[in-house]
Amino acid sequence: MTTTPFTPEHDLLRSSIRAWVEAEIEPHLGEWERDGFFPDQVFHRAGELGFFGLNVAVEDGGQGGDYWAHVVFLEEIGRVSQAIATALAVQTDMCTPPILQFGTEEQKERYLKPALRGELIGAIGITEPDAGSDVAAIRTRAVRDGDDWVISGSKTFITNGVRADFVTMVVRTGPAEQEAPWSGISMFIVDTDLAGFEVSRSLPKAGLKMSDTALLYLDEVRVPESALLGVEGEGFSQIMWELQGERLAVAVYGLAGCRAVLDRAIGYARERHAFGRPIGDFQALAHRLAQVATEVESVGALVYEACDLWNRGVYATEEIAMAKLAIGQLAALVSDEAVQTFGGYGLAEESAVAREWLAMRIGRIGAGTDEVQREILAKILELS
Repeated sequence: MTTTPFTPEHDLLRSSIRAWVEAEIEPHLGEWERDGFFPDQVFHRAGELGFFGLNVAVEDGGQGGDYWAHVVFLEEIGRVSQAIATALAVQTDMCTPPILQFGTEEQKERYLKPALRGELIGAIGITEPDAGSDVAAIRTRAVRDGDDWVISGSKTFITNGVRADFVTMVVRTGPAEQEAPWSGISMFIVDTDLAGFEVSRSLPKAGLKMSDTALLYLDEVRVPESALLGVEGEGFSQIMWELQGERLAVAVYGLAGCRAVLDRAIGYARERHAFGRPIGDFQALAHRLAQVATEVESVGALVYEACDLWNRGVYATEEIAMAKLAIGQLAALVSDEAVQTFGGYGLAEESAVAREWLAMRIGRIGAGTDEVQREILAKILELS
């Protein structure tokens, strides 16, 4: 893309979101990281201010904007915290899009619209203790019992799982065929206050500490037929569709994080003096940061190209896989170089650089590992 995708309206939106972030989020990040949790009020305020569903049609509870409006939101959150960006993106890009795409009007009224207003908090339930990236291997099962379904199993590494009001969940409703192991999978919307639904425990993490992550256990959780999302047995294709938007969101806020961390490193290199001059004057450091800046711009162009295709309604599997793969590796590089630039201060617990260094490592794992993205691209290139 040779021109900016952002209009004056996008710029006004960015100013509004940045004002909220700087007033109500950024001053508390250190405290929330120490506490290992940020308040639900962040979700409530984002919805109240109209920042959820920026690219969702008005009749579906959104603001009616384009995808670039949502990019602005993801960038402004990702600029200050990958942890909060991850949690809010679960709400906007993971648990609600399948309801919008496959849900009934009743499901949209009950879950989608309240979630976009920030009244309900959602989670996406895919990963299991024995099935990470291998979605076809999930064991959580739903069986029919009269007019209801009864769900049993467990889900792990569920972002927002501690606080969620509902989980958009992938479960098995039929046997897997030998030649089609992805068959027999369906999606449900499961309320977390139902009997048998248990947050088994909150999972501590090295990074993303303020974003809650849960191990969920379902012991014969009874849900009505109306909890089924879309068509029974079509869950695998539904979740593969969902993962495209999820991966693109991860790339967008990951890119914003890379830019912010790089800016911190450059600023510190200009201000910090050693041996009588700014450390940025030393060629070894200056060249490293110059190289990182070049890679940020290169990967940024790839991410924006994927966003442009998505905004135009193109199901850009190849470009999204490339963007997701590239941004995960870039985030690890940029954050590590930033810590190196800050030296001992870069490892201090109160340091924003250290916090984001740990948080940005998730980019190579969440929403599909590097290995999964390479396998997708290898198949597209007809190599496997």
